[in-house]
Amino acid sequence: MTRSEHRFLEIVDLKKSFGEGEARQDVLRGVDFTVQKGEFCVLLGPSGSGKSTLLNIIGGIDKQDSGYVAIDGDKLEHMDEKQITMYRRLHLGYVFQMYNLIPNLNVKENIEVGAYLSGHPLDTEEVLTTLGLQDHKYKYPNQLSGGQQQRVSIGRAVVKNPDILMCDEPTGALDYKTSKEILALIEDCNMKYGTTVIMVTHNEAISKMADHVIRLRDGVVRHDIINEKKISASELEW
Repeated sequence: MTRSEHRFLEIVDLKKSFGEGEARQDVLRGVDFTVQKGEFCVLLGPSGSGKSTLLNIIGGIDKQDSGYVAIDGDKLEHMDEKQITMYRRLHLGYVFQMYNLIPNLNVKENIEVGAYLSGHPLDTEEVLTTLGLQDHKYKYPNQLSGGQQQRVSIGRAVVKNPDILMCDEPTGALDYKTSKEILALIEDCNMKYGTTVIMVTHNEAISKMADHVIRLRDGVVRHDIINEKKISASELEW
């Protein structure tokens, strides 16, 4: 099956602006691309390129002005608010730069929050093991390092067994060594569970580990590249 025949995620002529009159800012100016199921896709671009806005629209958090997003042929614009909520709950997992953990729940309980939101969750203990958190599962967020908290955030998203793992600058608040460890964990989840990953980043080096790179600038796709020679997260340098 060719790429054009298998369009798991379709982004078609997506446009989005903020403000009115002289204050109007066109953030997305006709974005088109497709993502295959199981792909690791990076949305790469500088600050202001529209990549986070694009991620929010794909995630049903924001709405476009025109164009559409479709997953397996189902257009988000045809869903009502309740259907969008269920779409986010059942099919998406989110990993943000800020960890957003629940402070009065321990590691295991924070991850179980994600499991409760899914109709077909992964085994929590397996996820704890995959992310190297078994020895920390009864600790609370304030007892963890930044890297450990991000591992918990990934676990909470992955345990839902989502169709798409949405990652918005997941290493932005971390040091170099910890960033590579987190990227390796996301890479492992992509390979082990077949989860489609869409990651927003401004870090050029991270694009080298992706199957598919969408390079954005000024609200348009400048390059749409299939990476034939991707490298592992452990090999990345910046």
